Amino acid sequence: MKNISKGLWGIVLIGIGLVIGLNSFGVTDIDIFFDGWWTLFIIVPCFIGLLDFEKGDKVGDIIGLLIGVALLLVSRDILEFDFIAKLILPTILVIVGLSMIFNNTLKTKISEKVREGKKNGLEAIVATFAGQKVDKTNEKFEGASLDAIFGSIVLDLRKAKLSKETTIEASAIFGGIEIIVPNDVNVKVKSTPIFGGVSNRITNSEENKETIYIEAFSMFGGVDIK
Repeated sequence: MKNISKGLWGIVLIGIGLVIGLNSFGVTDIDIFFDGWWTLFIIVPCFIGLLDFEKGDKVGDIIGLLIGVALLLVSRDILEFDFIAKLILPTILVIVGLSMIFNNTLKTKISEKVREGKKNGLEAIVATFAGQKVDKTNEKFEGASLDAIFGSIVLDLRKAKLSKETTIEASAIFGGIEIIVPNDVNVKVKSTPIFGGVSNRITNSEENKETIYIEAFSMFGGVDIK
């Protein structure tokens, strides 16, 4: 299921290619430029984002999908724009509110863990207009603050000596951060993406003894935990 988004994008591209090819040879006559076709540029990415189980916060995808579908219905003269305009703001507020309620407990705990880690002093790793690869093999790792600004950071913790609870603060602004963790740890993430993305590919298990708490922020960038 980890590669579901790539698979879906592949299916979409294959479908578009087949339609264009069959239309060119006169086998079919499918109008891909129907009224409101441009809304698919909103609907398709948001729909695929919802099916990407590695992705953390999906509120943006839900809002984008609803807006895209609403604009498609308006373009097809199924709904009036004035009616949709009245619903957009309250719908967005309700979705964001529900997300805050259901995610607040976990995110508050993660924030508290990160604050505790800061008090103990987090190792600062910064990449600005450059790239850094940090390998913690056989080193004791107690936490870090990662800042990638127009740069990239790869933090490899697969063979690091981890505490029972470890905290990481990651910020990617026009950059990328990749955090590679051992297979036998739990990872709990609080994500704040702004025109960016935070993905967590780790499956938590009760058998795992160590936990890594990550507070991630991305703006026009990405944080990938795997």
